[in-house]
Amino acid sequence: MKTLYKIPGIIFLLIIVISSNVFAINKSINTENSDSLKLLETYSLFSEYHKNKDYASALPYGWEVLKINPEKFRKWIYYKMEDALWFVHDSTDVIPELKQSIQDTMLYLYDLAEQYYPEDKAYFESHRAFILEGWIHAPAEQIIAEYEKAIKHDKDLSSYYYNRLGQLYIKNQSDDNDYKTKALDLYTYLSEREPDTQQWSTELEGLVENIEQLVALKKKNWLNNKDDLSKAWKFSSMAMKAEDYEQAIEGLEFLVSKAPETINYWNQLQTAYQKTDQLNEAENALLKLIELDPDSKEHYFNLGIVYSDKGKYSLSRRNYLKASEVGGDWALPIFYEGYLYEKAAAQCKDGLDFEKKIIYQINHSKKFVHH
Repeated sequence: MKTLYKIPGIIFLLIIVISSNVFAINKSINTENSDSLKLLETYSLFSEYHKNKDYASALPYGWEVLKINPEKFRKWIYYKMEDALWFVHDSTDVIPELKQSIQDTMLYLYDLAEQYYPEDKAYFESHRAFILEGWIHAPAEQIIAEYEKAIKHDKDLSSYYYNRLGQLYIKNQSDDNDYKTKALDLYTYLSEREPDTQQWSTELEGLVENIEQLVALKKKNWLNNKDDLSKAWKFSSMAMKAEDYEQAIEGLEFLVSKAPETINYWNQLQTAYQKTDQLNEAENALLKLIELDPDSKEHYFNLGIVYSDKGKYSLSRRNYLKASEVGGDWALPIFYEGYLYEKAAAQCKDGLDFEKKIIYQINHSKKFVHH
């Protein structure tokens, strides 16, 4: 919260008059004929008053700078002007009529900023949305559109503005719009981007009665735009989280068909196959992962588990040993190797398969040599 001081009414009125005049004549700006010395002097005065927090004195000089050349100091002046206008708007002795004038002037400042400093367009759009929401109380559709533009221009925008948009979606959702789906997408994105922020998971839980409903909504959202990989991934991820592996497989198989080199898609798919005992499919997925990412110890380890479940102990042992090698003498697969010998011996009937039992005893002894 900024510290406020009272601005004398006559000085503030002067600011508004000057601001209004600048607003009216700005279309006649001619940057080519600007007086460089005058521009530098004016900006210097503006900056000095701003630095001393004398915003009432700073604003007329700021508008004069923008009148002469709205590009010259664009990296600084629009933020400083915003700061000054925000301050006077919140001053304690500003009458409602002047507050309204400041609000309109602030929106105009953002128009200029977006035109002459588009590199930070998302910043100005998000702040315009905030003013439309908090100061002007514009229609929800107008505010939502402004927040959406800001996020479109900068996906890494502060979660503060994402959340304001999400709350607007929730408050204005109905059967006639898709705000609920948009809110789900928004908070799913935030929960993935900021997994340590419990608020985003809480918002998601509040939007649905249970996780199965959330999976169904994500699937519907994907099927409405079947070729959208991001929607397919959101559906698949949510299905995996809900342990609905059959549904997850549907989305993941689509993803690997469209992006066959994406390791994460294959990794999730092989997990879903294993969870549903589709061992042949899991084997093929892991072989593909090893082809794409041969330096990952986990792929060999998981393939060893699949071969063990299929009763192919020799292949399983080979992959456990490879996992240990790739992992720099990783101990876990050696531990699992020991189970292989026990499983092999358990399958031998008393009095039969004597040679297999002898092999088990030899290998069982070798297991301790690894350690």
